[in-house]
Amino acid sequence: MNDILVLYYSRNGSVAAMAREICRGVEAAGAIARLRTVPPVSTVTEATQAEIPDDGPIYVSHDDLRACSGLILGSPTRFGNMAAPLKYFLDTTSGPWLAGALAGKPAAVFTSTSTQHGGQESTLLGMMLPLLHHGMVISGIPYSEPALSSTQSGGTPYGASHVAGTGTSPAPLTRDEAALCQALGRRVATLARKLSA
Repeated sequence: MNDILVLYYSRNGSVAAMAREICRGVEAAGAIARLRTVPPVSTVTEATQAEIPDDGPIYVSHDDLRACSGLILGSPTRFGNMAAPLKYFLDTTSGPWLAGALAGKPAAVFTSTSTQHGGQESTLLGMMLPLLHHGMVISGIPYSEPALSSTQSGGTPYGASHVAGTGTSPAPLTRDEAALCQALGRRVATLARKLSA
């Protein structure tokens, strides 16, 4: 059975909502979705986080990377780049990199921004870079997915995306955004099965 690691950081809930839709797609393709997150980072370098969060998914470990058959990585956009907590975790993965733990496995990325032009594509492309260094096989979303052509909000061929809006609470995923998240999950799960055959 293929285990697909859906690893994300979410501050206001939009990326977490996307991760849940991606898990639905993974499971619809007959694989197991492993939902994990990373702790926030602090400007006080001595601050530590409890090993298990009070709520939501558990924190990712290097063992999760070694055990997965594929990885789907998500982050909100911060000035056209991934958020610091996710980058901080990726910066600690030299052990799995040296061991080739992710080499040859499929990967994909997803993000959320406050505005339509908030840097979704640059964030998605930037998130691919460490995955390429790990030797992963990067997948996007093909235009054969109808929602990619009909979306009026998030969604790119580089990965799933969402426009959360600038209000006090984030806008829910649109039908097209949710469909593209699920399509991304199905695609990585299917690729993982084919690559492991």
